[in-house]
Amino acid sequence: MADRELWTVALGRMPYAEALELQRAIARDRISGMIPHDVLLLVEHDPVVTLGRSGKRGNLVASRGQLEARGVAIHDVERGGDITFHGPGQLVGYPIVDLKRHKQDLHWYLRALESVLIDSLAAHAIPGEASTGFTGVWTKGRKIASIGVHARDWVTWHGFALNVSTDLSFFELIVPCGISGVDMTSMRRELGAAAPEMDEVSGTIASRFAKAFALEIFPMPRADLVGCMS
Repeated sequence: MADRELWTVALGRMPYAEALELQRAIARDRISGMIPHDVLLLVEHDPVVTLGRSGKRGNLVASRGQLEARGVAIHDVERGGDITFHGPGQLVGYPIVDLKRHKQDLHWYLRALESVLIDSLAAHAIPGEASTGFTGVWTKGRKIASIGVHARDWVTWHGFALNVSTDLSFFELIVPCGISGVDMTSMRRELGAAAPEMDEVSGTIASRFAKAFALEIFPMPRADLVGCMS
């Protein structure tokens, strides 16, 4: 299965802007063929609010002063979707996937990401579900994971964010994903002391992602990945 590898890269905690530039560079090299396999970046971010292509400034509840007081940066980005928050305790996954090797259908891809998250939550005894008309994953009516993607030449970047032990008060700064009245939750909120650690969740996500896309996991140190890039 050498031609069906999934390069998984654990980035630890990284500022959002740095991870965004890394994604864009990997996507560029995936499009050109310089990078021959699909890549899954797994990362935690410093606190940041991002607005996607359909983001509405009115869904940013906090003032810039309030954001600065809590150490929250803000970025406008090219992904689909509205506004969301990333921060410590949240596992963010950025799949850089060539859909020409899978299925050239972004709706299919979004549903596949939802399934990966639902299967991963089930592995930790949390019942996950999709919600008709929305993108993302819920549990018992509370939203636990958000999804927003971008693609060029059928190569994807951006991805998903799963609340593991996130400080949920940060979501009070925004209208999450532009959904009024949404109740955000986390694995820690749902499971209490039984909630898994970030490394365990990362392993679960990587294995479920590889299975969903019929790929074989190949852990790749960041330095080695960068060495493959143009």
